[in-house]
Amino acid sequence: MHNVTAMVGAGVLSLPYAMSQMGWGAGVTVMLLSWIITFYTIWQMVEMHEMIPGKRFDRYHELGQYAFGEKLGLWIVVPQQIVVEVSTCIIYMVTGGKSLKKFQEILFPNAKPIKLTYFILIFSSFQFILSHLPNFNSISSVSFVAAILSMTYSAIAWTVSLKESGREVSYGPTSEKTSDNVFMFLSALGNVAFAYAGHNVVLEIQATIPSTEDAPSKKAMWKGVLTAYIIVALCYLPVAFIGYWAFGNGVDDNILLTLHTPTWLIATANIFVVAHVIGSYQVYAMPVFDMIETYAVKSLRYKPSTILRVCVRTVFVAFTLVVGMTIPFFGGLMGFFGGFALAPTSYYLPCIIWLIIKKPRRFGLSWCTNWLCIIVGVLLTLTSPIGGLWSIIKSAKTYRFYT
Repeated sequence: MHNVTAMVGAGVLSLPYAMSQMGWGAGVTVMLLSWIITFYTIWQMVEMHEMIPGKRFDRYHELGQYAFGEKLGLWIVVPQQIVVEVSTCIIYMVTGGKSLKKFQEILFPNAKPIKLTYFILIFSSFQFILSHLPNFNSISSVSFVAAILSMTYSAIAWTVSLKESGREVSYGPTSEKTSDNVFMFLSALGNVAFAYAGHNVVLEIQATIPSTEDAPSKKAMWKGVLTAYIIVALCYLPVAFIGYWAFGNGVDDNILLTLHTPTWLIATANIFVVAHVIGSYQVYAMPVFDMIETYAVKSLRYKPSTILRVCVRTVFVAFTLVVGMTIPFFGGLMGFFGGFALAPTSYYLPCIIWLIIKKPRRFGLSWCTNWLCIIVGVLLTLTSPIGGLWSIIKSAKTYRFYT
């Protein structure tokens, strides 16, 4: 359930919009290729968790330190992992606020409009409370509910899209300007990359599983990952393809904002999104809490205490809240952070570590597969943040901040 919660997140809601920026040919290719590559790299991480007898790499940076060296490994992995987890929490702040706002607008269509800022504040209040739970195991029930809800609202998204299909839609270029279409295509690549975010916490999740010589943790973890990736395919592909087929270029950057009837079902899907990202936020925030608190105790010589925990976690939630209220651009944020942060840790960093540690035969199947993933991932990292940043700048030109 932790795996499903970490993987099937708010990113699924932007996939029809990403398809509209790429078109059928490129869109289907990118969707399937991303699923295959990230499935392969997450298998590598599960395998490498206990590759040294008697030692478990319970954190992504521990695996990086073993591959690159104590200091270099820390500097390569930790900044990327922190950016991924912090950016995901920021985007979930925006997602939770927007879904709450949509829920209110559906139930009370004639009510006086309420600022998006206030809805993001309401969503953050849940995080201020849940962030003080001690560890992953303490939020297992939250993850269970979140995983079920993520599958439910994904199913609602594509079934209602199917119901609303039949209108005349366009699948051609979104803009008359070639440059705009290129930037939107690059941003869409980042949106797809953002949807595959489970790698950043997979080792932390595996660390919670008991392991013995007869029953290593990778056996149970692999079953969990395999099940989660099947669920990912059942959620992502129908939403992406049917949502784009039904609405074409008229789809919003959040598919649920495009749907209209039945109103009670759309309202339900939006409140399910809120409940899901409440749990997902904690799945990504917990490793950050752990890193900051460990650094404060080991390097800054603070005493482990309740006060330290409360201060660190409250400040972190407040930081993501302020950034989310300042730049609540769902599609642009995902396009930028998807390529800049998610692509390295999900698409090619596991492959680089695998090549260093496993040393597969040059030009063999494993060697070629890993280098192919590395090339695709690096191109994604170099190009998609440009499109995401362009989208944010374009949105900011017409946006009144804190409204």
